[in-house]
Amino acid sequence: MLYQFDFRIYQRKFNRPLQTNHGDWNIREGIIIRLAEETGKFSLGEIAPINWFGSESFEQAIDFCRQLPARIKEEIIFSIPTELPACQFGFESAWENIKQPRQNTAISYPPLAKDGDQIQNQYSGLLPSGKAALQVWQTLWNQGYRTFKWKIGVGQIQEELQVFEQLISAIVQMETLVFLRLDANQGLTYKDACQWLEICDSITANEQANINIEFIEQPLPINQFDLMLHLSSSYSTPIALDESVVTINQMQECYQQGWRGIFVIKPCIAGSPSELRQFCQTHDIDAVFSSVFETKIGREKALSLAFELSHHNRALGFGVNHWFDEEEESWLEHLWQNI
Repeated sequence: MLYQFDFRIYQRKFNRPLQTNHGDWNIREGIIIRLAEETGKFSLGEIAPINWFGSESFEQAIDFCRQLPARIKEEIIFSIPTELPACQFGFESAWENIKQPRQNTAISYPPLAKDGDQIQNQYSGLLPSGKAALQVWQTLWNQGYRTFKWKIGVGQIQEELQVFEQLISAIVQMETLVFLRLDANQGLTYKDACQWLEICDSITANEQANINIEFIEQPLPINQFDLMLHLSSSYSTPIALDESVVTINQMQECYQQGWRGIFVIKPCIAGSPSELRQFCQTHDIDAVFSSVFETKIGREKALSLAFELSHHNRALGFGVNHWFDEEEESWLEHLWQNI
């Protein structure tokens, strides 16, 4: 089978820099690809790399697309090297969408569904780091979010702990159970991680606080896996691996080394969707599926995988749309018309 291949580049500016231990992120760059059969039937896929997080770089992805001919064989889609996981996801997603068209089930935003009289929070809302979280969380609360993720390990620990105390004080006044995730992006020392975990354990242990510290995400660098394994067995607050399990190969490696805690999976940079399915279906892992600030093209495929493979009833990490100002539909529609 031959497919007509084309691609376009996009750029989206964050409405405020996303601050993490890796630095500030100002612009999300990515690639929309198009595969078309001779009949005219076509599908779109998205390549949304984050090289500083563990995928290929945007430049590597562009170079790969540029070296491909205008007509590609199906074999090319399944022979993309593992060093290009975002490309693997984009091409295989587009291929799957041609072969197995989605049912007419639009994925809505904001991500809330009603279950009787109860509002079920399906997604985790991403807060900015530092004091800005104290304002943004209230806005997201009003939109229906009940799970939040806050970036730590960006500033000085004592300053962050002060903000954390204010954030907790504000949340508990809502008298509704709230889940809070802390994402360190490898930014803590072992000593700092222990301090955070001790505080989180004490908060969750207070049954009257109406707040559950769901986990601390990637507290230590990738090369300190054994220490994170030790932390996971030393405190009641769970540890989640993120940068340690970016790709399917990394997931397999950590699992083989004994990790049975939480895996944060970002489908758009994990690699082949079919291999991701195989890994998740073979191992009953506790997975939290998460966004990489992809457009709706990549997001719909990532969410489809998340709904298919999630079995532990955790909120999905896709509450990020508020990080962009422009209307996604308008510029994506213009981009499609020019493919």
